[in-house]
Amino acid sequence: MKKLLLLWLLPGLLLTQQAYAQATTSGAGPKPATAARTSGNPIFPGWYADPEAVIFGKQYWVYPTYSAPFDQQVFMDAFSSPDLVHWTKHPRIIDTASVTWARRAMWAPAVVQKGGKYYLFFGANDVHEGEVGGIGVAVADRPQGPFRDYLGKPLVGNIHNGAQPIDQFVFQDADGQYYLLYGGWSHCNLARLKPDFTGLLPFPDGSTFKEITPQNYVEGPIMFRRQGKYYFMWSEGGWAGPDYSVAYAVADSPLGPFQRVGKILQQDPQVATGAGHHSVIQVPGKEEWYIVYHRRPLTETDMNHRVTCIDRLYFDAQGRIQPVKITQEGVAARKL
Repeated sequence: MKKLLLLWLLPGLLLTQQAYAQATTSGAGPKPATAARTSGNPIFPGWYADPEAVIFGKQYWVYPTYSAPFDQQVFMDAFSSPDLVHWTKHPRIIDTASVTWARRAMWAPAVVQKGGKYYLFFGANDVHEGEVGGIGVAVADRPQGPFRDYLGKPLVGNIHNGAQPIDQFVFQDADGQYYLLYGGWSHCNLARLKPDFTGLLPFPDGSTFKEITPQNYVEGPIMFRRQGKYYFMWSEGGWAGPDYSVAYAVADSPLGPFQRVGKILQQDPQVATGAGHHSVIQVPGKEEWYIVYHRRPLTETDMNHRVTCIDRLYFDAQGRIQPVKITQEGVAARKL
C-alpha cells in the first residue's frame, strides 16, 4: 500500500488511484509523453482526407479536407506539430461564412507563405459548367488563420481543357515563378500565378491553361523539384473505392511532357485501403522525405471515413520513387 501511495504522489504522474489501478491491470489509462516514439497512423483523430503537408519555420503543418458528405464540408481544420508525432488541432481556420460565393464541398487546401502572409487555395461547390464555384484563394496573417476570402470570387471558376477546377496545388519553381496545378475529371491543367496571387499570367504563346495530363491521371496533382528534375504525382482510381492510389512521372520542365513511370502508393489489404491524394515534404537541406496521404481503415465501409497518415518516401540511386510501405506505426519523431 505504501508503494502504491508513493507512486501515486510522484510529481508529473496525473493518475488517480483508480486510474493507476486500472492502468496496471489492463494496460489502459494515461501514458507518459515519452512513450510516443512514432506518430502512429492515423496521425490525428477524425475523418480527414486530401492532406496538404508543409513546413513553416520549425513546425510541420497539415491542412486536410474535412471528410464528410458534400453539404457538410463547410469548413476546414488544420494541424501543427513540432516533431511529426504530437499534433495540435486548429479548428475552423476557414468556413463558408467567410467566403460569400462558397456554400459546400470545400476541398483539398494548398497553403503558401509569401511576404509575411499565408495564402490558402481551396476548391468549393463541386462546380460544374455554368455553376458558381471553383478554386478560391484566402489569406491570413498566421498559418492557423483565420483565413478570409482574398478575391471575392473564384480564381478559376470555369472548365478549361475538360478539367474540373478542384484539387489545386501551388508549386514554386527555382526561378521564383509560382504555378497552379489543378484538375478533376481526368484532366490536369498548369497555369502561371501572378506574383500577388490575384490572377493568372499568360504563357509566352498567349495561352493561360496548359494541359499536362499523363496516362491514368484522375485527380490530386502535386509537383516538386529534386536534383534538377520535376516530379509530377497524382491520384488514380475512384476515391470512394479500395483501389485509389498514387502514381508519378518525371520531366525536365514543369510543362512536361510527363510520361507515367508507375504506381508508388496503394492499398495493403492487411493495413488499409483507398490510399491516395497525398502531399510530400522534405526536411530542409536533407535527403529525407515523407508522404502524407489519406486511406480508409479496414473496419470502415463509409466512403467518407478516411484518415490522414504519414510514411517515409525513398528514392533509388537513379532518382526513381520507391513503392511506399504503408504502416500502422507511421514515422519516428523528427524535429526541424
